[in-house]
Amino acid sequence: MPLRPSIDRPLRDQVALVTGAGRRIGREIALTLARAGANVVVNYHHSRAEARATVLELARMGADCVAIRADVSRPKQVRAMFGEIEKRFERLDLLVNNAGIFFPASWDKLSEQDWDRVLGTNLKGTFFCAQAAARLMLRAEAPRRERGGHIINISSLGGLQAWPGYMHYCVSKAGVIMLTRCLAKALAPRIRVNSVAPGTILFPGEDSGPQVKKLLKATPLKRAGRPKDIAEMVLYLATSGEFITGQVFAVDGGKSIS
Repeated sequence: MPLRPSIDRPLRDQVALVTGAGRRIGREIALTLARAGANVVVNYHHSRAEARATVLELARMGADCVAIRADVSRPKQVRAMFGEIEKRFERLDLLVNNAGIFFPASWDKLSEQDWDRVLGTNLKGTFFCAQAAARLMLRAEAPRRERGGHIINISSLGGLQAWPGYMHYCVSKAGVIMLTRCLAKALAPRIRVNSVAPGTILFPGEDSGPQVKKLLKATPLKRAGRPKDIAEMVLYLATSGEFITGQVFAVDGGKSIS
């Protein structure tokens, strides 16, 4: 019989999948969930070495974890990944759709290939991972007689504001926000679906150049976000937000209201 979650490990015995978890925000989310007691599946596409390093760190925390390579823009690879998860864990409690692509391109230079690449990973990948996750959550729900689970989509401030130099990215993340709302209605009451929209996030050692300094000056809290700011919001939703679904939480220092 599984042990009951404790106050300091509220996700004990739960299984979480974080896409794009080998590095940056995804890695921080994976580590935060493991500290809360979750067993974590680390998805990666190109960041093999980073994903393996993340898994080693998770294992040192006592988590049952595994790295699975899959390009989330390819539904066949997504299905294979979820097949591995079901075979190993027989369940999934939390999906964090974090995998994403971000680069600038002016409207007159944006190619079809770049458009498809960004929309494929950021929006298409988010949907097909959510679809596969919901199916697994609902299959595993009946014998456990519990609520089905929770899906958290990482969107962006760019999904709430218009950034002309990142048109393809903004469209993809705006789509993630609407997808979150649609999935929340479709999957209720058994599965909750929410979104976290990061603002400017800086990592240790990253240079805050003139453009970033300009952004921070226009941010009410006058600082950049840290990876842990996003991870802590994800953890809150995963552990305490039982009456929350279909919502978008901007973690942006107030930039979206400035």
